[in-house]
Amino acid sequence: MSLFETTSVTCPTCATTTDFQAAGSVNADRRPDLREEILNNSFQAVSCPSCGQALRLEPVVNYLDVENGLWLAAYPPREIGEYLALEDRVQTLFDESYGPDASDAAQGVGALLRPRLTFGWPGTREKVLLQMHGLDDVTVEMMKLDLLRRLPQAPLRPGVELRVTEVKDDALSLVWIETASETVLQFFEVKRALLDSITADPQGWHDIRASLTGGLFVDMQKLYLGAGRDAA
Repeated sequence: MSLFETTSVTCPTCATTTDFQAAGSVNADRRPDLREEILNNSFQAVSCPSCGQALRLEPVVNYLDVENGLWLAAYPPREIGEYLALEDRVQTLFDESYGPDASDAAQGVGALLRPRLTFGWPGTREKVLLQMHGLDDVTVEMMKLDLLRRLPQAPLRPGVELRVTEVKDDALSLVWIETASETVLQFFEVKRALLDSITADPQGWHDIRASLTGGLFVDMQKLYLGAGRDAA
């Protein structure tokens, strides 16, 4: 089931403290409307009752979508520096819920799921979108790394991410976005042929794929967040 609990949020504009219902878990199979809210960026979006300031509650939520084969744990973007410890915590949670430490029935469900760890709503939305379209998120992250060599004015800096926002028949739409504010800085499209070329060259991308898949946080950001899991 989908679970919500009361949390207090202080408006950054007028300093009013208000209680809202924060999501702790989402079952998209039972509540497909919540999946749609994640995709249209309205999930956990609220307004200050005093001044009307638009707010969005930070993600601290587990998301289950058996129909599309995805399970993920989403955390606030400010915690991305702790991804190694959170990978271990989330892997344990998945193992207990749907992995080797779960019941046989739950393990049967878990065999259908791709477990992931995300930080912030843009990354969470992207995982849901890619999974719904049957795209390998590891290959998408490798495509982003390839794009960095092709984009001379990429606004790459802490707190800014490159995210897929739309999947078309022959192209992918991407944005450079500020994670915390969800402000879009740049928009562009790439032909799906670039994604296909990476898929067709598994040997050339072998080492990068291994680095990206060394834990549940599958994101190119992990490659420049320190020494990584091998040195942890």
